[in-house]
Parts: sequence; C-alpha cells; structure tokens
Amino acid sequence: MAGEDCPVLHCGQSAAVMQIPCTAMKATCVAQWASQIASRRLRAAAGDGLRSGGWVSGPGRSKQVFTSSPAGEAAASRANRSSLFREARREPRILLIEFSALPISASLKERLAKANFITTTPVQAAAIPPALEGQDVLATAQTGTGKTLSFLIPIIERLAQPEHKNAIALVLLPTRELAMQVEQACAQLARFPTALVVGGLAEEPQLKNIRRGARLIVATPGRLEDFLKRNLVKLNQVQILVLDEVDRMLDMGFQPAIRRIVSHLPASRQTLCYSATLEGAVRQVVGSYLKNPARVEIGSVLKPADSVKLQTFEVASENKVPLLEHLLRSEAGSFLVFVRTKHGAERLARKLSQAGWKATSIHGDRSQSQRNSALRSFAQGGHRVLVATDVAARGIDVDHVAHVVNYDLPKVAEDFVHRVGRTGRASRSGVASTFAAPDEQHDLRKIERTLRISMRRFRVKGIAA
Repeated sequence: MAGEDCPVLHCGQSAAVMQIPCTAMKATCVAQWASQIASRRLRAAAGDGLRSGGWVSGPGRSKQVFTSSPAGEAAASRANRSSLFREARREPRILLIEFSALPISASLKERLAKANFITTTPVQAAAIPPALEGQDVLATAQTGTGKTLSFLIPIIERLAQPEHKNAIALVLLPTRELAMQVEQACAQLARFPTALVVGGLAEEPQLKNIRRGARLIVATPGRLEDFLKRNLVKLNQVQILVLDEVDRMLDMGFQPAIRRIVSHLPASRQTLCYSATLEGAVRQVVGSYLKNPARVEIGSVLKPADSVKLQTFEVASENKVPLLEHLLRSEAGSFLVFVRTKHGAERLARKLSQAGWKATSIHGDRSQSQRNSALRSFAQGGHRVLVATDVAARGIDVDHVAHVVNYDLPKVAEDFVHRVGRTGRASRSGVASTFAAPDEQHDLRKIERTLRISMRRFRVKGIAA
C-alpha cells in the first residue's frame, strides 16, 4: 500500500499504511501533529466555527469527526444525539506509539514514564486524542485493554489547572473494587485531591475528602445517589462525566440512579462512555447522554481475545475438584476460578485450602476489608488460587493471571467473555478452561453459538490422584 499519503498529517509524504503506526510516523511528524491539536484548541477557544474531533481508530474502523462550536452545540444537541450511531466516512487510521507523543503536559509525561507507562494500547491511542480536545467518546473494547488510562489522562490534564476547587470530574463504575482501583491509578499519576464514594465503607472519610475540595469523584451509583438525596455533595460544576462499564451498571439495576445523578450535572459537559456492548438499554443511555461522540471500537467485544487459549473439559460434577487439582499440579502460574454462588466460592476455596493449595475467595458475603485482603494477596502471589463470583470479580484487575477456570458455567455469554478476559491481558497469553457437566452441555453449546466460537474439547472419565 506504499504511495498513499501519510496518515498523520496528509503532508504528501509517501508511506506504507499499516495496522500499527505507519513508517512515516517519526518524532517530527508526531510533534507537528501535536502542534495541530494545540492550534485547534486555540481556535476553538477563540470561537472558531468548527472544532475537529481528531481521528479515532481500531481494526476495520477509522473516522474523523467534527463537532460544532460551543455556541452551536446547544441548538444541535438533539439532532446530534439522534445521529449517534450513524456511520461517518472512513479516514486513514492513526495509532500512537508512545505516551510521550501525546499533546499533554511535560509533568504528566514524566509521571507516566516513572510509572512505566510507555506504549499506548489501541483503545488509549484511539480515545485519548478526541477526549483531550473536549469531544465526547463512545468506546467499546474488550476487558484488559487499558480503558482506565484512556479516560484518566484527559481528566488529569484538564484538572491540572489550579483554579478548580470543586468536583470537576465524575467517574461512575459498577463495583467498589473497580472504583478503588481507578482512584488508586489516579493517585499514581495525579497531583490533585480525589474522593472515593462507594458503599461498604465508612461514609465519613468519603465526605471529608469531598469537603476538602476533591476535584475528581470516583463513585458507585448507589452511594453517590444517597449523598445527593441528603444534599451532602454538589455536582453542578462537573465538566467531565465518565460512565465505565455502563452495560454492567445497567445489568445491576443502576439505570434509574444514573439518570438521577446525571440530572444534577451541567448540560454542557463532556461525557466519556465505555461499554462491552451497545445493545438495548445501553444504546438508549448513551444516546441520551452523549453528543456527537468519537466512536472507538477496538477488536470484537462479543468474543474472547485471540491471546486466550480456550478449552473445555466434559466432566462429571463430582470430578470437578479433582480435575482442578490436576490442572494446578500440571500447570504453572496463578488460577482465577469462577463459580456461580457465594456459598460455592467459599466451599471450593475451603476444599482447596484443606488439600494444601494456597486458595482464597472473593464474593458478596465477605467484608470489604476481607475482599481487599484477598485481592491484594492474590495480586502479590500470597495465594495462587482466587475463587470468585461474577459480580465480585468485576473489580479484579491483575495482569499476571495465567489460567481462568469456569468451574460453573456463566449464565450468559457476556459473562463468559468477561471471565475469560481476566487472562491474556497486557499483551500476554493465557488459558481459559471450562468445566462442563453432562447437564451443562446444552448451555455450553448455546454460549459457543452466541459467541461464534468453537472450543477444543476433552472428555474426562476419571482423574488420577
């Protein structure tokens, strides 16, 4: 494909357009591109008629989106929302290589490098540039693709201005574990006060952080709505709203709470939305809250990542524990084991511990301190096996999981994808094993049909001790 214009600047230089950055994307080219973004920001501030939304890209998809000037946005907002899912024209794809190429402050670049964040993931490369320009973003991507940093960098860059004294950014997530991890990731890079607002923890320290001038609030919908009802927090100055894992929030029944929370925010705000799917209620929510967003789609969110080896063991229910122990003996690395119920998680972890394996569990009946302790120990290698339920596992963000085991089949195909996505993260490979008893074969085939996958099968008749 040599001979096409450079996809960075359209400066006329010949370059091969590739899946990863083209050969013409050298330091000088990137610097000029960053300069263009800065110039567009200045023109937008001066009231220029159009503000470019930049390029967004992913396998098979690349768009350039323009949004109207602030003066025209209010009149066009309803029309923009109605055309949310309309295809835009395709443009040459642009993928950034390093965080140092982003048009962000030198201090943030330095902190990213110090935290060993060097190379962007595709979702970061596609979502960060339009978000930095103030554009709404709608992103779908598989778990473990670096979504958190793709919204934290624009937030940190915006909130670096010292004049902000109230909550300027709000991040909503489905579980307290996810919220805690986002706040911790922000603390690693940011130099401004934040507040964690979640259930299951004492509310007074959370309120104290808000009163001290937290500029970023990371929250679960239930606790934040409770604070709003009691007039304990004000969101009338929020400029950036992030809805992360919005599909899961809706599955957990948070749609009414999200609607009431958003009603407290200014209409003229930036919204960044991340979801594994765009079906049903999710489509309705993003259509209501986003204005002409940059659409980012990285890979398929309806199937497991290619980096994960999928295999199925047809095994009687009474042989599932011996089979799991066999895998633990024969394979190295950490194991994340999914079960359907809280009691099942506790029971399996106890059996493994009694058999001499370093195993712990995480589920809804455990206290927050117990869940934190279990996650920390698993992440640091203190426990090799973590047994988890689906809801509790939404907060697990551990890069080194070598093996995911579906000890019990998930109820829906989407949960299968989320489970499997806990391995094979950060460019690593992983293994996902599914244990299917005879009465689970029908459900297993249904998951395969839905995801359009075919897993390698092994029939287990007996397990050698």
